[in-house]
Amino acid sequence: MTIKQFKDAPLAHYSYAIVSEGKMALVDPSRNPVQYYRYAEEQNAKIVAVFETHPHADFVSSHLQIRQETGATIYVSKLLGADYEHQAFDEGQFTEMGKVRFSALNTPGHSPDSITIVAKDGDETALFTGDTLFIGNVGRPDLRENAGNMRAKRVELAKEMYNTMKTKFNDLPDDALVYPAHGAGSLCGKNMSDASSSTLGNERQGNWAFKEQTEEEFVEEILKDQPFIPSYFGFNVDVNKTGPENVQRTKWANDLLLNVNSVEKDILVVDTRDGKAYKKAHLPNSINIMARTEDDKYETWLGAIIEPKEQFYLVVESIDKLEEILERTAKIGYEKQIKAVITLGAEVSAKSDQLDVEEFKKNKDDYTIVDIRNNSELAEGKIFDSAIGIPLNELRDRVDEVPADKPIVVHCAGGYRSSAGASILENHCKNTKVYDLGEAIKDFQ
Repeated sequence: MTIKQFKDAPLAHYSYAIVSEGKMALVDPSRNPVQYYRYAEEQNAKIVAVFETHPHADFVSSHLQIRQETGATIYVSKLLGADYEHQAFDEGQFTEMGKVRFSALNTPGHSPDSITIVAKDGDETALFTGDTLFIGNVGRPDLRENAGNMRAKRVELAKEMYNTMKTKFNDLPDDALVYPAHGAGSLCGKNMSDASSSTLGNERQGNWAFKEQTEEEFVEEILKDQPFIPSYFGFNVDVNKTGPENVQRTKWANDLLLNVNSVEKDILVVDTRDGKAYKKAHLPNSINIMARTEDDKYETWLGAIIEPKEQFYLVVESIDKLEEILERTAKIGYEKQIKAVITLGAEVSAKSDQLDVEEFKKNKDDYTIVDIRNNSELAEGKIFDSAIGIPLNELRDRVDEVPADKPIVVHCAGGYRSSAGASILENHCKNTKVYDLGEAIKDFQ
């Protein structure tokens, strides 16, 4: 069998194509299926199967669209209770494609309905572990408590993950290849390796979850220091369970408005431009969530700051960025919330105040400092002793906790998030100057 890994860098998501004798199977595909269709053409292969290891929280999958456009069968656990046409695929069940035999292991822990796909071709074994087994760690068990209509308690799932790691992989060989759905940078787990694959033998030796330990010790370790849960995670779980719409139709159904100088006052504006351009001129009621390159975690912060089903205008730097920004917005299923995609006109007049960094260094007590790093970062210690710590994903709900009697300086760890945080506070503190410390935070670290 031939295995190709596809990487979505901003979401640290891996998906897979497996090819054998002119047929192709996909595992955990991203929202837009075109890249898989292109690869199928290159391989002269027909897509016949889509395996979903679980209903994903951090991205919308294209499984239903692929079935509609190729006729492929979707395989998921019966425990999922999927609302779309599918084939139940659980432990003891298998299907064959060319020389490859696919079987399922029920591996609950990240979610109650997680499965691992075992692919065998002769002596070669590949494990597509979804969000169960990562390289160097395992999936977090605390996402389903607030995942829309699908709920489970984190301690119960942590105990299930313990059982999964103790029992489910024992009969598989050390040389079995491990292909996870995520790598370092994903919010679906913690402390993941930068490596995109491994072997089961390496994980047995180096992954803490395989070590001898009591259930109590395991549960304590897996539950501590997990990253925050963005607002959109539960929404995506429900969308993936129901079956997402065709992304080309929903993405391009949005209106495009050029050279806009004003919009409806009560509707939020998400401005994806670079922070410097944003500060020079932007629309009122804007939040600057930059999407300059793949290194910007635009998808994550869009879904962490903007609520599911909350309408917003989407500002792009130019028409050249239109397709890219729509594509990135659609990854998390937010494309239907867009009121219109807009480019800005010459008369846009809102501006952000520019901080005199040297003045700030000399007179820090004259400012209210807001630290918008995540709770795990805040727990490691403040950069400024007097700072008020409010994580960016909570800032819109907690703006009233920020005093407005002095100028406000917002900072994060590197300068990306602080632009969004400062813009949120600008919208709330109309009569107080709000500054973004930006990359100058490095002068204080």
